[in-house]
Amino acid sequence: MDTLLVVGAGPKALAVAAKASVLKELGYPAPRVVAIEQHAVGGNWLPGGGWTDGNHRLGTSPEKDIGFPYRSNLVQGHNREINEKMLTFSWTSFLVDHGGFTEWIDRGRPSPQHHMWAKYLQWVAKKAQLELIVGSVRSMSCDTGEWSLTVEGPNGQTIQCEGDALMITGPGSSKSALYKHPRMLSVAEFWDLAGRRQLPLSSRAAVIGGGETAGSVLDELARHDAMSISVVSPMATLYTRGESYFENSLYSDPTKWIALTNEEKRDVIRRTDRGVFSVRVQETLLGDNRVSHLQGRVVRAKSDGDLLALTLNNGTRGDRTHTFDLVVDATGGQPLWFVDLMDQDAADVLELSVGSEITQERIEASIGYDLAVESMTPKLFLPNLAGVSQGPGFPNLSCLGMLSDRVLRSDVVEGSTRSRKAARALRDA
Repeated sequence: MDTLLVVGAGPKALAVAAKASVLKELGYPAPRVVAIEQHAVGGNWLPGGGWTDGNHRLGTSPEKDIGFPYRSNLVQGHNREINEKMLTFSWTSFLVDHGGFTEWIDRGRPSPQHHMWAKYLQWVAKKAQLELIVGSVRSMSCDTGEWSLTVEGPNGQTIQCEGDALMITGPGSSKSALYKHPRMLSVAEFWDLAGRRQLPLSSRAAVIGGGETAGSVLDELARHDAMSISVVSPMATLYTRGESYFENSLYSDPTKWIALTNEEKRDVIRRTDRGVFSVRVQETLLGDNRVSHLQGRVVRAKSDGDLLALTLNNGTRGDRTHTFDLVVDATGGQPLWFVDLMDQDAADVLELSVGSEITQERIEASIGYDLAVESMTPKLFLPNLAGVSQGPGFPNLSCLGMLSDRVLRSDVVEGSTRSRKAARALRDA
């Protein structure tokens, strides 16, 4: 591929851009990487991006940076050199460059606040000379082996972006809530009000969701004066993310992943990534007797005087209704948000590639080794949906260096093959 378009300028985009710049520096083929981002590099980690106020701390160790696990497997005989070059983009190199390494070590290697992680990503973008287009993608089409994206710039101008491959990153919008009601806030509304210190007073609050998005909201809400805070999720209890060597090793190195059954894979992801809180958030909640768990799936919401009544379904146990004066929908992003941006032709190509109607499960099953939808032309890389088929670390921050290897591997292999053929032709001439 000559040009790789990336929707989103977060860690995944930066991992690929940095690896591509290293490959080019060493004389190996790599695509031009163009990222399209609504706000700024690392926008989802900044206040105003809709997912945080920027002050909460990263749930993953920052040493799992854009080059981790530093085990490149792209060019036989030169992988050590690639790893060494990638170390110049590491979290510790960033701290050294900004004079903060010693303090970070002396303070016990704390997880950085989100805004500091965004600053690291912006530093990587500058070093890698990332091509950035600021704007919102309004439509995506594909024809004659190319992707064409229509982008609305910050001043309302229309920008057309073309590339022969496309990578989708990010969770989509955080502006929607399960129900439209003055007592229910979306994640974006919650963080906007929290950042301006204008969260409404509440005596009985609820947070819908059991994942890290909900955990961050709870962490913030616990700092306010609500008399009670209920966590609403369909799980039997609130689970803590697995942080032992055995869980972490599956995220850092998916070698054993392929041997697992689909049921085993989904069980690992369910227990360690989806619907779980980080250890740090759990420790905070354990010490707060205002926080409790309500099991169930929200099936209805309606006004009850000045309150909001939520009806929770628990399968065969019947529905129960609870009232709150503040509810935050923190169920997280929509995995297939990008499908709504595709024109009919692009959606048809994707549907043909997955073999039937587009569903999350079918797309997950169709993703190949390179993290792209198999048999689809032009290439569509979907690392956020690659967890089940390729390894649980690809959708998050657990193995960004390996992610960039997978995405760029075909270019390097094809380029090396062409070089060998050219060398043989010269030798035989």
